[in-house]
Amino acid sequence: MVIGFKTIFFQHPSPITHHQIMIKFKIKRFNELSTVELYSLLQLRSEVFVVEQNCVYQDIDGKDEKALHVLGYYNGDLAAYSRLFNKGYYFDETSIGRVVVSPKYRDKKFGHDLMRVSIEAIKENFNETAITISAQEYLKKFYESHGFIQTSEMYLEDDIPHIQMKRS
Repeated sequence: MVIGFKTIFFQHPSPITHHQIMIKFKIKRFNELSTVELYSLLQLRSEVFVVEQNCVYQDIDGKDEKALHVLGYYNGDLAAYSRLFNKGYYFDETSIGRVVVSPKYRDKKFGHDLMRVSIEAIKENFNETAITISAQEYLKKFYESHGFIQTSEMYLEDDIPHIQMKRS
């Protein structure tokens, strides 16, 4: 899972067909992203964080160049994405941000796979286990299921309720 083109597969039985559903992850530095990959991840982030959540904000924030990018593909489509930062860049601890699953794939629970891969990638690439996130408040239970605990009161970030959460 070290940076680059290593591929990680997760398989789940479909609750409907009982066939295996497979998502494939790639972890890349900014300069390793192809133009198609960059376009796809920006399109997915815009689809969810700007359009779906009706939140006008500057998604392209100049931080992508410093991040590791976790891209999850299902049947050739970008289905899940996150970006990872080493400690001291975004928070004092390492961090995971822009966690997103395409609306058309949310029923497949790829968000859990994405978090497992992101947490493991931080361990392998940054040699760290302490992770801080700025989580949308409604996703608190989701992040708690991955070992995060709430460490702040609710605050507004781009007019959306957020909480800080940490994992040791």
